[in-house]
Amino acid sequence: MAHERSSLVLAASLLLAFSAHAQGPAWPTAKPVTLIVPFTAGGSVDFIARQVATKLGERLNQTVVIENVAGAGGAIGLQKAVNAAPDGYTLVAGPDSAIAIGKLANPAAYRFDPLKDLVPVGMLNTAPMLLVARTDLPIKNYADFVKLAKAEPGKYTYATSGVGTVLHLAMEQLKQRSGIFVTHVPYRGGAQIANDVMGKQVDLAMLVSASSIPHVRAGSLKALGVTGKQRIASLPDVPTFDEMPGLKGYDVLTWTGIFAPKGTPGAIVSKLNDALNDALKDPDVRARLAEQGALPGSGSPEALGSFAQAEFARNQKLVPTLNLKD
Repeated sequence: MAHERSSLVLAASLLLAFSAHAQGPAWPTAKPVTLIVPFTAGGSVDFIARQVATKLGERLNQTVVIENVAGAGGAIGLQKAVNAAPDGYTLVAGPDSAIAIGKLANPAAYRFDPLKDLVPVGMLNTAPMLLVARTDLPIKNYADFVKLAKAEPGKYTYATSGVGTVLHLAMEQLKQRSGIFVTHVPYRGGAQIANDVMGKQVDLAMLVSASSIPHVRAGSLKALGVTGKQRIASLPDVPTFDEMPGLKGYDVLTWTGIFAPKGTPGAIVSKLNDALNDALKDPDVRARLAEQGALPGSGSPEALGSFAQAEFARNQKLVPTLNLKD
């Protein structure tokens, strides 16, 4: 009997040891967490992701590394996240453009469904956009530009971070409401756009506030309007489009959520959500976001999932009415 008990104890010990080895170290102690940013470094999504990554890492007791994977308006970065192991070590900063617009406007780039193949973790931030122009354009405000554009349709150009992005959607709505034709110049990301407007390669750009405020305040870009219904505190003299004649009700904001590959364990998603919401309460993070006209996110994974679904449904009706093919 004693021999049998010893054998059972030994077998149980071996089973536990094997089980612990098979499970590996507890998340996230095994390696750094990668946060994919689906645009080039230096753009607005990259800026905000980097502000949060350090604080998120502190709360997880693990390094959070930013990986920039640009292309196709964010689709390539999202695809990499979709293909990653669902183990909590790969996340993606999913912008509205790629999550809730891209599949509608550029279906060839999406061999996956962002709303089905990724799971929401939590909202990162929301932010308005700014329409900015090169400083030597002979205009004082947006009304002046409308007159200029109507006089010579197609002559003037505007840049965004890609076809089917929220920037593209916002400008096409503005063009439609204003009755003007301005040629779209898509880029792979937002970082180079401001420099090219300042360098006169393009006439205007629709940019997220984080990418444009420093240049406007420095006097190197001319701000024509804010896409949200509230003026930006750091640019109090720049009007919203909603204030302008004929544009009442115009209100378009950008948003970015954190997502993980489908199949990521619920316990890990919950822990990530808690850490993200706590990081977004950090005074330094909130101050840096406020400087860029952005608002920190909050809420549960379920709240982000419902919001993203509602955004997709809204865009499903809107996109066919706009020119988002080029």
